[in-house]
Amino acid sequence: MTQSPKKNRIIFIDLMRAFAVLQMVQGHTVDALLANNYRDINSPVFAFWLFMRGMTAPIFMFTSGTVFMYLFKLVGEPFDTNPRVKKGLKRFLLLLFLGYMLRYPTPTLVYFSNVTKEQWQIFFAVDVLHLIGFGILFLILCAYIIEKFKINDYLVFAIVSLIFFGLYPPFSKIDWLKIFPAPIAGYFYTGTGSNFPLFPWAGYVVAGGVLGTYLAKHPMVFKTPKLSIKLLGFGLLFILIALLGNEIEVFTYHKSSLWTTSPNLIFYRMGIVLILNSVLSFITIKIDTIPRIFILIGRNTLLIYIVHLVILFGSAWNPGLDTFYDKSLGVWNTVGTAILMIITMTLMVVVIHYFKIRNKEVVT
Repeated sequence: MTQSPKKNRIIFIDLMRAFAVLQMVQGHTVDALLANNYRDINSPVFAFWLFMRGMTAPIFMFTSGTVFMYLFKLVGEPFDTNPRVKKGLKRFLLLLFLGYMLRYPTPTLVYFSNVTKEQWQIFFAVDVLHLIGFGILFLILCAYIIEKFKINDYLVFAIVSLIFFGLYPPFSKIDWLKIFPAPIAGYFYTGTGSNFPLFPWAGYVVAGGVLGTYLAKHPMVFKTPKLSIKLLGFGLLFILIALLGNEIEVFTYHKSSLWTTSPNLIFYRMGIVLILNSVLSFITIKIDTIPRIFILIGRNTLLIYIVHLVILFGSAWNPGLDTFYDKSLGVWNTVGTAILMIITMTLMVVVIHYFKIRNKEVVT
């Protein structure tokens, strides 16, 4: 058996994970509760919030892919004996199960006669958990192809992610409901109500495999400016591609859709994600430890994601806050609720960690 390299605590990844999930919590809270008359795109504050909200999912997905592939490569085992394969497949199934349960249309589990067409549409819509689950599956398939055909890791992850990005424009114009039933069609475009179809969003997860592989192959590179410089360079390159693509769009169609439906936005967001990683990796070069709470939040992203959604939007078994306050609160009430939600999620992981420690002490 090949001995696994030592797993080093990569501080900037811990911070990215914590930032991504807390940003998602506040983003969902504000979006669910803030009254429409306060959503003024001309307001610099709201415009900045809206931009960062659009960045949350790419950050979350990219970081998920980075962490999974970092741990996968760090094992140092062949694909057939790598325990991360089985763990990844279990994670894929768990995320799919939880994704569908969050949108389950009836509290009776097996009685569907009262389920409306709209409820079925919501149930079959593809969201973040489905997307990350399939992203992990694609990373595992990429790892198999890499080992089977002896192909360069970075090349495979980059090509597959670019395929997801590149097929978004033509796929978004196809009526997939004429080809597949709704449960499958939702994975290809937003026409069935999906928020995160595979195209382009899975590309961010797979792209994270590039950074995860690099960190595993160069165990202490995050302690040097070299990583920060590379991330910054690639980030700026993606932004340049997006801006050049936008200029071509303006020249061709005499209008810009960069901030709405343009595929250039995909590359722009990818660039921002890489630059954020660059900045955090540079700041944390000399830092060896961070407050434990950030690590706990990063480790419990799935739990935080599920619990805050159930509180905000409810489930088949409970009403959510949006049932009573859907887009009806003022700015300060909304901000206060978002802060309270973040505090609640933080306390939750602290309490869970405390009881885990107590339980271990009792057992030993």
